[in-house]
Amino acid sequence: MESYRKLDPTGVRGLVFDIDDTVTRNGVLEEEAFSAMHRMAKAGLDLVAVTGRPLGWTDVIARIWPVRIAVGENGAGWAWRDAGGVREGYFCDAEARDRQLLRLDDIRKDVAASMPHVKVTLDDRARRCDLAFDVGESESLAPEEIEALIERIEGHGVATSVSTVHAHAVPGAWNKAVGVDRALAEALGVDLAAELDRWVFVGDSGNDAEAFARFPKSVGVANVREHLARLPVPPRYVTDSDRGRGFAELAAHLVDGRE
Repeated sequence: MESYRKLDPTGVRGLVFDIDDTVTRNGVLEEEAFSAMHRMAKAGLDLVAVTGRPLGWTDVIARIWPVRIAVGENGAGWAWRDAGGVREGYFCDAEARDRQLLRLDDIRKDVAASMPHVKVTLDDRARRCDLAFDVGESESLAPEEIEALIERIEGHGVATSVSTVHAHAVPGAWNKAVGVDRALAEALGVDLAAELDRWVFVGDSGNDAEAFARFPKSVGVANVREHLARLPVPPRYVTDSDRGRGFAELAAHLVDGRE
């Protein structure tokens, strides 16, 4: 991984960013990171937040953060504002989502019976398309317990995605990379494949793996080093500082390069 200073900011249109442990520290949005978002937005950069957090949260983020789009549940859906108000989109249609919820209910019951110490996330009631278990937010699971949980989930024929705080059961074909792709097309009319080199992605952990692989200009905040074992393709660049402070470093580099 190279220093983020070697990333050429010339021609960059937008920044796609993870939330947990990329702009937060101990679950709290860092002041430097939020100020950096406002600075980038004022400089004309299009900001897209993409998170494993619930779609109920992205409704709020799209309304009150300086972002163009908020993508939730690792790409399952998204929200954005336009002249008509706040709108939402989904990776799968309503019929498919109904079928997927039945599969998630089976997983929920199975984990409750076989691993009763493993708890669903506290934000579970705000989720619409996935099921997430707490592995490092309020509860802390050992690595071998997380691996056992992943094996049990995948035994139901669904994919998994693990962040610093949650292990997700993903019943559809979405991930952060393809979710952002569809969200940009629907909300902003952007063909990401045609202008991929104009977008930067920044994240920190395993559920950012597909995005690190997708974006040539991929950046990890410094704490990404703790999660390289879960990243088949590491980010190309890395910040000096961790979490929101690293995000702010990258933001300053992008804005100053435009100016």
